[in-house]
Amino acid sequence: MKTLINRQFDFMGKRKVAFAISAALILASIISLLFQQLNLGLDFTGGTLVEVRYAVAPSLEAVRQTLEAAEFRDVSVQTFGASTEVLIRLQQAFDPEVGDRVVQLLRSGGDSVELVRAEFVGAQVGEQLRDQSGLGLLVALGIVMIYVAFRFQYKFAIGALLALMHDVIIVVGIFSLFQLDFDLTVLAALLAVIGYSLNDTIVVYDRIRETIRKSRIDDMPAIFNEAINMTLSRTLATSGTTLLVLMALLMLGGDMIHHFSIALIIGVVVGTFSSIYVAAALLLAVHLQREDLIPARKEDAEAEEELP
Repeated sequence: MKTLINRQFDFMGKRKVAFAISAALILASIISLLFQQLNLGLDFTGGTLVEVRYAVAPSLEAVRQTLEAAEFRDVSVQTFGASTEVLIRLQQAFDPEVGDRVVQLLRSGGDSVELVRAEFVGAQVGEQLRDQSGLGLLVALGIVMIYVAFRFQYKFAIGALLALMHDVIIVVGIFSLFQLDFDLTVLAALLAVIGYSLNDTIVVYDRIRETIRKSRIDDMPAIFNEAINMTLSRTLATSGTTLLVLMALLMLGGDMIHHFSIALIIGVVVGTFSSIYVAAALLLAVHLQREDLIPARKEDAEAEEELP
């Protein structure tokens, strides 16, 4: 009996179903982004930063619950340097007395708490970061398209670019749909997803190109299936070990990288799917042929020159 890794799966035979799933996810993401938009974090919207110092390292969850019970909105709590230094982010307009109010609330639990600083993060900074980050994503996608076009062929570049856009839209759409906080750590995760997905796509593309050149048949779906099955063990090993690490970060990494981990987990799953069913399958949609990769033989060219 063949093992799972050695078994040949008909990936291309299911490409229409995969396209339907991708289209549904992208449509849901775009609708959510249009009507519900992103739940932007303090990095993008502006708000208040309060840094406090404890005598003994506190429970961050207890600090968050105390502040939320006092009706502070969108509270983010994390350690800052030492375990006794706590940085609190509040998505609200700055109040000169907010630092003292926070300290009084935290002291009500019997802890020894000292105010270090309380300051305002302006919305102008948030807008600047948002514009620069969006431009960074566009530049990254443009560079990817140029790189793939030079390394492979322009049809490969189309598939790679659409696959990366597919991954980014779905990750951002899920954050919008479930109103998860979208901050700079999530933006960093998006850039990491682009790199991860591109790496997986390049591996698949490289094997497809090799298989086309070596194969003596013109059945492109069969050639693609053979190439993807040859990379399947590598894909499963890479994605599986990556997801194990990300799950550990999600459960043990704390509030600071919670949404970062979620974005990467979604990105790895969607990126693995898109490397096969978007990047590769789109090559069939744009009618990739053997002639696109294999130049005419030298003998054929010479024979044409000898013709009168």
